[in-house]
Amino acid sequence: MHYEIVIIGGGAGGLELAAQLGRRLGRKIGRDKILLVDRSVVHIWKPTLHEVAAGTLDAHQEGLSYVILARRNHFSFTLGEIAALDAEGKTLSLAEVVDDTGEQIVPARRISFTWAVLAIGSGSNFFGTPGAEHAFVLERASDAIRFQRRLLAAFTRAAFSSERKLGIAIVGAGATGVELSAELLEAHQLMLLGLSRDQHFRLDISLIEAGPRILAALPERISAKAQAALEARGVTVQVSAPVSRIAEDHLVAGERTIEADLIVWAAGIKAAESNAGYGLEINRANQFVVNARLETSGAGVFALGDCAACAWGDRLVPARAQAAHQQASYLADLLMARLRGRDFGRDFAYRDFGSLVSLGEKRGLGSLMGGLGGRNFFVDGLIAKGMYMALHLDHHRAILGFWNTLVLALARLLQRRVSGRLKLH
Repeated sequence: MHYEIVIIGGGAGGLELAAQLGRRLGRKIGRDKILLVDRSVVHIWKPTLHEVAAGTLDAHQEGLSYVILARRNHFSFTLGEIAALDAEGKTLSLAEVVDDTGEQIVPARRISFTWAVLAIGSGSNFFGTPGAEHAFVLERASDAIRFQRRLLAAFTRAAFSSERKLGIAIVGAGATGVELSAELLEAHQLMLLGLSRDQHFRLDISLIEAGPRILAALPERISAKAQAALEARGVTVQVSAPVSRIAEDHLVAGERTIEADLIVWAAGIKAAESNAGYGLEINRANQFVVNARLETSGAGVFALGDCAACAWGDRLVPARAQAAHQQASYLADLLMARLRGRDFGRDFAYRDFGSLVSLGEKRGLGSLMGGLGGRNFFVDGLIAKGMYMALHLDHHRAILGFWNTLVLALARLLQRRVSGRLKLH
């Protein structure tokens, strides 16, 4: 089967690119020209995985079917994962898809293309830490759901134990680690509201960072306020404490041994090692090296998001959702021009609009960059939380349109009013 444009990876960037191209080409021709490939059948915005993991966001409610999104946005979707790429021959191979028992669901296939876009994201970087296999990760929706099930069992066990306590250690105090800490506190408080007093238990969260401060990518002012807010709510924050070993029920950070019933690794990302096997230039982090047009060393093969090493001054474009969003919009313009046989002379230019961090249902912190008002400025509390939620809705708007997003937001608000925030099954 041949497609003009094949997009491998249905994360924020890949899905938004497919939706933009499909809508521009229209119902009659878009579906036959654009193919999106992903190893899952449901899309969940990655920045919300910490909420799914804590149980404060229902994955079944939040998840959007790729098949339905493809129908609405006039592109094609297929379940699969890239196995091989021939950039010169303009073909790629998809591995077979099997179920939990190993039985084949979808056979291996071969697809030809005119242009391909690699949007396959990244995974966890364990830095060679012994015992890292004992830690949970939050790379995909399935990871978050698996952790949520273990968390619910641990909550219930703690409520009926003699010690009445539960320990959770989170390795890495970037945005994911900080937001997960805050969301676990929310989940714990929500559960206690429904339990009798003799079943109340203490939640001990240890947030461990190898560097000198949490949220190292954000200004120090934000880092200090976030740490103070977490510590005021009972989180133990340890900085300058690299983790040297992990076991099933504890880890070693610096010179301390920290006991924990559950351990989550959120201490860094790296692109997949398999990226080295596609015949394209990569860097030390296994990212595809791209030029100013986001094109890899293989002509007609582009990359965006976490898997792309795109120059931004003397450093690389950061691995953030806003970067993938901007790259998707840029590639949509570029590929539409190529489809129409026109020259496209504009290079990709990344704009950093700042960062926002959620610290719970009614609290957030953020730093908005200059260009929005001349100087950088900070937002806090409900304003920051509202802006954080607006980013989530903006992603939905990009793939669903304004009116569908509005209806979806209202429906979820009403659902939350009826069923509550905490998922307990």
